[in-house]
Amino acid sequence: MSATPDTPSAAPDRRHDIDALRALAFLFVILYHVGMYYVADWPWHLKSPHAAEWLQWPMRVLNLWRMDLVFLVSGVSLGFLARNQDSWALIRSRGVRLMLPLAFAMAVIVPYQAYAEGVANGLVAPGFGAFLLRYLSMGHPWPKQAFAGAEFGITWNHLWYLPYLFTYTAIIALTLPLWRSPAGQWMRQRFNGLRGWKLLLLPVLPLLLSTMLLARHFPPTHNLIRDFHLHSIYFTVFVYGYWMGVDTGVWRELERLRRVSLALAVAVIATFVVLRLGAKGPPSGVLMDTLRMLYLWLAVATILGHGHRYLNRPWPWLRWANESVYPWYVLHQTLIIAGAALLAPLALGPVLEPALLVALTIAGCWALTDGLIRRVNWLRPLFGLKPRRTSADPRATSPEGPLPPEPGLRSPSPRA
Repeated sequence: MSATPDTPSAAPDRRHDIDALRALAFLFVILYHVGMYYVADWPWHLKSPHAAEWLQWPMRVLNLWRMDLVFLVSGVSLGFLARNQDSWALIRSRGVRLMLPLAFAMAVIVPYQAYAEGVANGLVAPGFGAFLLRYLSMGHPWPKQAFAGAEFGITWNHLWYLPYLFTYTAIIALTLPLWRSPAGQWMRQRFNGLRGWKLLLLPVLPLLLSTMLLARHFPPTHNLIRDFHLHSIYFTVFVYGYWMGVDTGVWRELERLRRVSLALAVAVIATFVVLRLGAKGPPSGVLMDTLRMLYLWLAVATILGHGHRYLNRPWPWLRWANESVYPWYVLHQTLIIAGAALLAPLALGPVLEPALLVALTIAGCWALTDGLIRRVNWLRPLFGLKPRRTSADPRATSPEGPLPPEPGLRSPSPRA
């Protein structure tokens, strides 16, 4: 019998390209958030006196697909994981991995971001200790616009991805019988059976339709409740990843089309930029929506195709990166803001300062992760890592314990 997208033989032993793409995607998130400190006219928690208008375009080109790639890769992981677990096991395992770090970080990691923003806005008195006591008590209202999320008394800032991902995972988990039904398998097989131009164009249609219907009524908020347009985009690409996860044919086709998708992506974004620069105001309408969504999918398809071609091998750095990416994600924005507050009084200029800020952020993430978080067993779950097995555990493979892979990226046994 030939392999189908739902048979174990259809999946490789391990998808090294997905491991690598996850690490690289979150590295882009770090660089993007450093850029948010320096890009002119875009609101963020702190803004540099060296803000530059020219940064808007590279930031915009990156912003059109960066989080969509992250959610698609997360969907791929779920596609593997869902083969071995039932609905409640999925929700339980994902809840521990996603919501425990979120709660910890909102109480311990994120508050400094709110404090620095409030002080910069002149609406919070200096003194982090007093701020933290009031912040954690959640019993006193903050001045309006003191910091992002002040109206709620507490904020998750850059960690909004975690509750969004848990919500999408729970939706899939609670409806697993539908996804596994004949109708659900038919939809999965039709998507994974797309070839040629159909694979590069047809997945754009749901994204375009939701954008045309929702974008102007529901601007991005990252508050989970009313973010309907972003939900429609992120959940759609999340489902694409869930469908694609264990299929080999669609990945081979993306690899085959990688040069075509790259050329088309460059042409589409160039057209978008020309039209945007030539417009008197922010252009809108079906044409611009079409270009944005077409570029989004072509860029993601290009990255997936090139990643499958060049990254699907056991790189020496993958073991370290796979375990480090989650703590780095949790830590990075607080370290960026702390670094910005440290460097701003030195007036180092628009070249040296951002270079040092990137270096300090990366060094801080590395030092805290490798020097503390990965070594202290009770800290590991608070940053999304599995507890390290002791040397007495017969399953331990090294003094540091085995690599705790992102669940689902290793193919299941034939008994599954």
